[in-house]
Amino acid sequence: MHAEPNTGNALVDNFIKGGWIMYPILLTSIAAIAVVFERLFWWLFRWMRRDPKRIEKVFTAIENGDVAEASRLSRGTRDPVLRMIWNGLNHQHASLQGALQVAAGIEIKRAGRFLVVMDTLVTLAPLLGLLGTITGLMKSFSFLGNEELAVTAVTGGIAEALIATAAGLGIAIFALIPFNYFTSRVSNLEFELQTAATNLEVMLEGHNRSKELDVTAMTK
Repeated sequence: MHAEPNTGNALVDNFIKGGWIMYPILLTSIAAIAVVFERLFWWLFRWMRRDPKRIEKVFTAIENGDVAEASRLSRGTRDPVLRMIWNGLNHQHASLQGALQVAAGIEIKRAGRFLVVMDTLVTLAPLLGLLGTITGLMKSFSFLGNEELAVTAVTGGIAEALIATAAGLGIAIFALIPFNYFTSRVSNLEFELQTAATNLEVMLEGHNRSKELDVTAMTK
């Protein structure tokens, strides 16, 4: 039977007591921390890049029939909505709707980066903890026939099971809240892009119709 770990650090001791399953749980926790902080910084910088006043100016220019000015205002920005608008304005003669869909898809893909990883980690971490629970209990039951070692071994196996379970659930809880937050942010961005694309299509359609009417009036 193995001696109780005593490194002087309670966290390290509990990690060792948790058994071999703690190593994949540790890798899962590192991945979860890395992804959460990467997404936090990404959304923070995205918020700093937003430019709602320029978006309003772009739509005002389109409403006034100055598409060239709208294209100039939306060029060279890091705002995802303005990037989509610029892409649509510069491809409207080929396929406005197609250009807007492609640009919006690129922005949504950027915003949803690593969400699949976070979703996997939220599910994987408690499953690893459950596996540690099973292996710990199996270890405890394997010593039940030996009266001398039974009490110590059984308690050690139960400790292993509980530590692994707690670690897995802790990682899942840590990743679940940011995952839901980031998912809602992606949904909000998708709604923003759809709204802006619809407004752009309606305004350009009205602008083009006005031009056609003017040309028709001039030819009469």
